[in-house]
Amino acid sequence: MHAPHTLRLAAALDQPEAYEAAAYAEPALLAERGALDFVTLGDSFARPGLDALAVAAALAPRTGRIGLVPTVTTTHTEPFHVQAAVATLDWVSHGRAGWAVDVSATEAEARLFGRRGAASREELWREAGEVADVAARLWDSWEDDAEIRDVRTGRFIDRDKLHYVDFEGRGFSVRGPSIVPRPPQGHPVRVVDATAPQARETAARHADIALVRVASAARADAARAELRGVAARWGRDPRTLLVFAALHVDLGGGECAAEPGHGGGPLPTADGPVYRGGPVDLAELIADWHRAGAVDGFHLTPVEPRRDLERLVNGTVALLQHRGLFRTFYPGSTLREHLGLARPANRYAARAKESA
Repeated sequence: MHAPHTLRLAAALDQPEAYEAAAYAEPALLAERGALDFVTLGDSFARPGLDALAVAAALAPRTGRIGLVPTVTTTHTEPFHVQAAVATLDWVSHGRAGWAVDVSATEAEARLFGRRGAASREELWREAGEVADVAARLWDSWEDDAEIRDVRTGRFIDRDKLHYVDFEGRGFSVRGPSIVPRPPQGHPVRVVDATAPQARETAARHADIALVRVASAARADAARAELRGVAARWGRDPRTLLVFAALHVDLGGGECAAEPGHGGGPLPTADGPVYRGGPVDLAELIADWHRAGAVDGFHLTPVEPRRDLERLVNGTVALLQHRGLFRTFYPGSTLREHLGLARPANRYAARAKESA
């Protein structure tokens, strides 16, 4: 295993039956008081509920520092619209946006759109990788200083600093440029659940954060080594790929010891590993995995949203902060700054400099 890096923490705000913004704002602010890196909002065409990206946009003015990462599927959706919506979230949140990339694999979901049938997960994740690729190109299609906004001359943009991406994928083509200026972060943070084998290459090539659902530190370390190895083969600096352990947490036991069988870690279930115990024991588990250098952070999904998030922030996170393992304030303002990720250079501006 490896020496531990800065600990990162994120939590899910999923509340499928909530239909008011306040139901999401309250837990988001609680997570922000705990200085968590980001919160996620799940979404799927397979269930009813609010649109995660729209909810994140509603949370942007109600929060000030925490990252906002909605799920946006790449299946049955237009890549150009997806990237523009995520870029818009980055603008309205002042650089706190992320994007949890996912696919839609069932025939029932395909019938909602009527444009094509269901496809294999291998095919869908290849397509998701292409969507993530063209999104990054479109985010770069405006150079950072493309906007002039000169009222006197009436010039709004420097057309020489807008670029066609001319992307040709297997199932779509995009000319560009984007209709949204380059986002504050350059590229909003991309998150991919890399647990399924079909998703791993897309995560290794395009994600800033890969989630792995594993029940032990050793398996987490092995998954990170595998993902970073693939990233390196694609020419990435593997250190730019952060790997988070994704756990469901049931803290209904209060301060009691971990449920039998969970003392050494979470137990695997059909929905992924689940930790059941108290906030103190969860802090010990997080500290142990972090000290072992097995993962870069944790993404925690409360089993009982209100109860478990409150116990997570006021119990587990507070204890980690007291021990000096997790920060007590945000040192920066953007999600990339929270995560220690550099703002990507604009590929088109870099090429122009090289040819000058």
